Amino acid sequence: MVTLSPIQKRRLRNFRNNRRGFWSLWIFLALFGLSLIAEVIANDVPLVAYYKGDVYFPIVESVPEETFGGFLPTEADYRDSFIADEIEANGWMIWPPIRFSYNTTNYNLEVPSPAPPSAENWIGTDDQGRDVAARVIYGFRISVLFGLVLTILSCIVGVVVGAIQGFYGGKVDLLGQRFIEVWSGLPVLYLLIILSSIVQPNFWWLLGIMLLFSWMGLVDVVRAEFLRARNFEYVKAARALGLGNRKIMFRHILPNAMVATLTFLPFILTGAITGLTSLDFLGFGLPSGSPSLGELIAQGKSNLHAPWLGISAFVSLSIMLTLLVFVGEAVRDAFDPRKN
Repeated sequence: MVTLSPIQKRRLRNFRNNRRGFWSLWIFLALFGLSLIAEVIANDVPLVAYYKGDVYFPIVESVPEETFGGFLPTEADYRDSFIADEIEANGWMIWPPIRFSYNTTNYNLEVPSPAPPSAENWIGTDDQGRDVAARVIYGFRISVLFGLVLTILSCIVGVVVGAIQGFYGGKVDLLGQRFIEVWSGLPVLYLLIILSSIVQPNFWWLLGIMLLFSWMGLVDVVRAEFLRARNFEYVKAARALGLGNRKIMFRHILPNAMVATLTFLPFILTGAITGLTSLDFLGFGLPSGSPSLGELIAQGKSNLHAPWLGISAFVSLSIMLTLLVFVGEAVRDAFDPRKN
């Protein structure tokens, strides 16, 4: 059993006392958890198929069409009328609540795309006939995962750079600050536009490019903590005992510096999500066809006669970012020494 120190208990109590942030965390975790199993919620293959005494799990295995009386050795198309009728005549299928994946085109629409909400497409379809609800679920997942990975990597780089500058000071700090001033002045959007014309952007490419500039937000906070703490008595005592600089930095000073750093993490996460959404909206983000909330906003802008496109993306982003901001406020209260 983990035993919490008195200060950790106080921080946890302060976080719980912020009821808005506390419940926002649970709601966000629930939504994110559902998005992690998006394939079970929205998919164009059944979860389970029973055919002539055999049970298949198409969601995790590729079953050839020949198995269900077809002629092709490729994976069966369960939305095809022949395959669906054959399975229903000799067994049954259990489908996800939404029978579309993020890239599945509905060819049986009664009206031209984008189609309005219906019993089959709960939030309608986009201008390519793809289910909006499925794209929102998958887009929510990729946005949060992108933001989390970028936040973690930015935190690691920013903390290391700030720790080195603050601990050593002098010329190291002076040169580091001048480099950050020059680096932060570069036009990030123009660089992304130029690089997008050379390399086809993808998840990891965008992550690497945005990481080049996102780490600078934490440097000043960590640097200030290390500049303040490097002359404390416990640091001098550690040096007198023969501890190396690395151990002093990351074992003794860093835990104190992380208190201020943790309060910034939810806000860095929201910035990463909005950054990816902005790039997708401008057409310089994820590859075409990827589930993206920014691309859904762009479709809503181009199809003003289909308000469900813009509204669904707006509501999804609003809920996501609002919950994260509330969580950030609760984390800030938890680490505030003035709150008891």
